[in-house]
Amino acid sequence: MSYVDGFVLPVPKARLADYRKLARKAGKVWKDHGALAYVECAGDDVPIGKRTSFPRSVKLKPDETVVFAWIVYASRKQRDAINKKVMADPRLQSMCDPKSMPFDAKRMFFGGFKTIVEY
Repeated sequence: MSYVDGFVLPVPKARLADYRKLARKAGKVWKDHGALAYVECAGDDVPIGKRTSFPRSVKLKPDETVVFAWIVYASRKQRDAINKKVMADPRLQSMCDPKSMPFDAKRMFFGGFKTIVEY
C-alpha cells in the first residue's frame, strides 16, 4: 500500500493566489522526484468545532482559510528517498524564505501516514 504525507496550514485569504503559485511549483518538484500524487485544497466547508476542528487546529484568524494537503508515495522508503531529493532541490530552496512565504509556517502541522485502506 502507498504512504502519505499530510499537512494542514492557515493561509491569509488575500495571499491564497500567492500560495497557489507556490504550491504548483512545489507539486512539480515532488512529482519530478517521484511522488505519485500531490494535492492541495483550500477550505470550503470547515466549521469551527466545539473542541476540535481544522480552524481550531491552526488557530485560524477571520481573514484566513485552512489548506489541507497530501502527497502520495509508493512506500515509506520511497517517501524518504524522494523527500531527501526534494529538500536538496534548488527550486524548493528558493521558495523557503520565511520572509516571503504566503503563510505562517509556525501554525502548520504535518505527518507521515501508513495507508490502511486503499481502493
